[in-house]
Amino acid sequence: MNTLIRLTHYDPKWRQEFQQTRSGVLMCCLGWVDAVEHIGSTAISGLIAQPVIDVVARVSDPAGLAEATRSIEGMNFRVVNDAASGSDTVLGAIELVKPRHGQWTHRVFLVSRESTFWQNAIDVRDHLRRHREVALRFEQLKVDQWRESGAEPAGYQHSKNLFFSHLLDQINARRQQDQ
Repeated sequence: MNTLIRLTHYDPKWRQEFQQTRSGVLMCCLGWVDAVEHIGSTAISGLIAQPVIDVVARVSDPAGLAEATRSIEGMNFRVVNDAASGSDTVLGAIELVKPRHGQWTHRVFLVSRESTFWQNAIDVRDHLRRHREVALRFEQLKVDQWRESGAEPAGYQHSKNLFFSHLLDQINARRQQDQ
């Protein structure tokens, strides 16, 4: 997205938007997609967020990635990054956005069962849901970076990526300690 970042207060309608997107993806993908999860800041109750519903959809058989991608494109999405074409920027995910033109309102990360993106996205979401103080620090970081960058996407995204990377390191370290 090359337009300026827009942040808004949490909207309870985001949960319903996710449910509609989830239903549409599952129905249109004719069994290729076996799970769909709400991720990103719109999945964290009460958090300031970009008003974009982020979804990760898992394809049970990698042979179905192309068919699932075409099916989701039929729901007014377009591909912006594709792991298969080498333009992937999100750990093996095919990234699709809606609408095809204009400000994005929805984003689907389509991944195969083997992708680490699936588990990482859910781990981060669940951690932020369970640890409100971490979620609030993340929110403050986003707002501060949004102000400092003048709502410019590259700087804003870079700070978020650093936060997520550090958080995943902590989550994985705890997981190893528990084993």
